[in-house]
Amino acid sequence: MNEHPILVVMGVSGSGKTTVAALLAGQLGWDYLEGDQLHPPENVAKMSAGTPLTDEDRWPWLEKISEWITEHERTGQAGVVTCSALKRRYRDRLRLPNVVFVYLAGTREEISARLSVRHGHFMPSSLLDSQFEALEPPEDDERALSVKISGSPSQEVAEIIERLGLLSSQPD
Repeated sequence: MNEHPILVVMGVSGSGKTTVAALLAGQLGWDYLEGDQLHPPENVAKMSAGTPLTDEDRWPWLEKISEWITEHERTGQAGVVTCSALKRRYRDRLRLPNVVFVYLAGTREEISARLSVRHGHFMPSSLLDSQFEALEPPEDDERALSVKISGSPSQEVAEIIERLGLLSSQPD
């Protein structure tokens, strides 16, 4: 593992990206970006209305995330960013030598149960089917780690840190 990796925590809406990524960045002492903050207002309005985004809607958003990743790669700064990165071509746009995709994998039933109790997010549970339809899980030739969402967020973070051989900045 490079000493300045950039972890892209990915998966469908409701998989726990924000929770896991924030906890991971906090434990590692790394920069953190919630990728949803970079969506243009038009994208947020579409999703809030229950309309799935098209590839054309996603490209400007992915470009902004790519710029954040590129700056961290250029300056040798480790970081954690959330991005659904559902399709391989999206991940290809974000892929750089220090990027590792951390795929939070769950079943439709697990994710649906999580979405049913989530409040305050613009992405309605009605878009879950479109998320799974678009999902192309990382393949063996991609630099990616798949983590099942069956544990608690802290267990998932511990697994990520262990499997990637990272050092937490938090005392034991």
